[in-house]
Amino acid sequence: MDTQETSPSVLLFFNNERFIFNAGEGLQRFCAEHKIKLSQVDHICLTRVCSETAGGLPGLLLTLAGIKNGSPESTEHVDIWGPPNLDLLVNAMKNFVPHATMVKAHIIPRSDNVMVHGNGAALASSLHAEELQAEGKFKAVSISAILLTPTDLLDGSHFSSNDTSIVYICNLHDIRGEFDPRKAKACGLKKGRKLGQLQNGISVKSDLLDIEVHPDDVIGPPIPGPIVLIVDCPTEPHAQELLSAQALNAYYSDSQSNSPETTKVVNCIIHLSPATVVSSPVYERWMRKFDSAQHIMARTTREHETTPILESSARIATRLHYLCPQLFPAPSLLSVQNDGVAAPNFKVQVEGSISKVCGISAENLLKFTLRPPRRLGLDRSSVQNQMTSSVFIKELLSEIPEIADAAKNMSTFWHKPKEDEAELFTRQDSEVMTGDPSLAGHAAPRCMKNVQRDDLEIVFLGTGSSIPSKYRNVSSIYFNLFSKGGLLLDCGEGTLAQLKRRYGINGADSAVRNLKCIWISHIHADHHAGLARILALRRDLLKGVPHEPMLVIGPEQVGEFLKDYKKLEDLDMLFLDCRSTTVAKWDDMEADSMNDESRDHTVLTSLSEDSSLLRCSKRMKPSTPVDDIKLLKRFKKVLSEAGLVRFISFPVVHCPEAFGIILESAERMNCGTVVPGWKVVYSGDTRPCSEVIEASLGATILIHEATFEDGLLEEAITRNHSTIKEAIEVGRSAGAYRIILTHFSQRYPKVPALDEVSIQRTCIAFDLMSVNLADLPVLPKLLPYLKLLFRTRELI
Repeated sequence: MDTQETSPSVLLFFNNERFIFNAGEGLQRFCAEHKIKLSQVDHICLTRVCSETAGGLPGLLLTLAGIKNGSPESTEHVDIWGPPNLDLLVNAMKNFVPHATMVKAHIIPRSDNVMVHGNGAALASSLHAEELQAEGKFKAVSISAILLTPTDLLDGSHFSSNDTSIVYICNLHDIRGEFDPRKAKACGLKKGRKLGQLQNGISVKSDLLDIEVHPDDVIGPPIPGPIVLIVDCPTEPHAQELLSAQALNAYYSDSQSNSPETTKVVNCIIHLSPATVVSSPVYERWMRKFDSAQHIMARTTREHETTPILESSARIATRLHYLCPQLFPAPSLLSVQNDGVAAPNFKVQVEGSISKVCGISAENLLKFTLRPPRRLGLDRSSVQNQMTSSVFIKELLSEIPEIADAAKNMSTFWHKPKEDEAELFTRQDSEVMTGDPSLAGHAAPRCMKNVQRDDLEIVFLGTGSSIPSKYRNVSSIYFNLFSKGGLLLDCGEGTLAQLKRRYGINGADSAVRNLKCIWISHIHADHHAGLARILALRRDLLKGVPHEPMLVIGPEQVGEFLKDYKKLEDLDMLFLDCRSTTVAKWDDMEADSMNDESRDHTVLTSLSEDSSLLRCSKRMKPSTPVDDIKLLKRFKKVLSEAGLVRFISFPVVHCPEAFGIILESAERMNCGTVVPGWKVVYSGDTRPCSEVIEASLGATILIHEATFEDGLLEEAITRNHSTIKEAIEVGRSAGAYRIILTHFSQRYPKVPALDEVSIQRTCIAFDLMSVNLADLPVLPKLLPYLKLLFRTRELI
């Protein structure tokens, strides 16, 4: 069981059949951390279809597609089960999941008709049990689904497909009773094939007696298969529907219509419902209907949580923080979703006495063993030991004793005398005046003069490529403009979780609430699959508060995905194509603004006199669509509020419609002198190209992808990525003051080897690394200490 900070996921393994119930963001990283193989997943069952429960599904499907298409079983597909809005999600994913044919969606229908359950009992309620059916599967278990939709929504105009949730009933098949040799002998049976026929359920003629021998004569009663319920009630009205679901009557121990022989004993109930719902009187009443079930609460808090969800990532982050707390703030240890409600304790009346049914809080890797019967019950053998920062630091000092002195040396870089700091600016004019931009990297740019720490901080939320891994999440960079808000450049899966690890839950909420815009470089899922989760959270945080929709800027395909996804879930956003934020399109907008009044006046007063003016007015319209111009004008105001004067997308060499971005801040006054603003360029994914070099001329910071090591140039060319050496050369050619490398292949274990010239302006990014503008002069000095830190422990 995985208790994610976004949405809990449950894994059920039955022999060779593997089921995942919900695929929240971070599922792949969690499984990579704990060596849980997802390659053999057959079925994904969603209790609801939204960013909370399915945020990790696109990335998971892409990974599975890559695995299966590279194997002889490439014709296999993954079955996805969910409520009626599942088809909307599958349709939206087709915009960027090229292996959509491997997905077979199964819609679990909502019916208002009287249904007949498998035991022949008529159900008056529409909340019937629908058994899942798949060809050649479900050999060890039968799974049924009950759809919950609050009745007051069914016949109203406010019904949304998102209002439906599912309860899954997982029933392992019965185990055949044991064969009794003594009974067989008493029935006159000899050893031979007849005994095998009886064990297969076939009646036979006795060898010694004139009787028919039936299987029940020699085989004991079957052992009932254990039953697990997976329950997701997002609201109290859903809990009310759960309470009235007649399809569950056969499982209630307190039902008067059930006899001990017909009652199906539920062994375990996994509650995915929020703690606020679980603790409600309606839900409590429903739980009282089960005598012996073990209740596992996956959305309630645990006090004094100290164990991180991703131990390996937390270990690296803690070590980096020990070495250099200025660039690597202490990571926040996340527990399960914090609803502020502890796991409830319920009392159940049983035969006149009071008995307690306790709900326990779920833990990562907590197991409930279903077979063999002798081991039925909770299994905490895989649950992580309590790990704290002090434990990680103790390990570090044991492995690398000299790291303590290294940390002290690093701390001195932040306590230089003012005179030494001033020297950084004295060489600028002489070096830049030579006309060689490559010489400008050593002198601090003028924008650094008396810079304040509340100007800009760049937080690297994900520095890996392709898929999330134990140590590096996929691409996302947060620009913290402090009181002026923030920006997200790319938004891979798990971006929200990384914000929580960096700022804590409340701090992450604040960052999302104050976002000015989100910019996406290209359509690949590792750069945008976290979008829906961020947008949905912002929508919820600002509900009832006057605000503007979030502006998402990206290539056309991202816009198509969001357009389709909005049919599933309102994300409270507007989309603007990256092509509308190029230099040419900004110029179009400015020209349109200047010509608005005169053009409108001319058209209105003269159109009737000369019809040729109609054609002229059409020619006068800029090439940027009118709606995009309106958005650009609104966006310009947003940028001004954020202290930015330039926000320019430019094409790069990667896939069709791939872009980099230029960000520039406004000038400021310093002691009566005008100081230019900073300039940051982000390459996105790209081959080294003139477009990036031109965009990066005189940049304060160039953030450039460096997917491959220098020895894999051919692969870098094939995949349209850059090597480390190529990325550094781009920055050097452009005269960028600092070059920060990111988007590393997940297979690379250590800090790459860099020559002395490269070290003078280059830094390697790690997840949660936070680079303040004021710290740029110190940044290159970090590299030798990073090499020391990772000399004995590989990153992967």
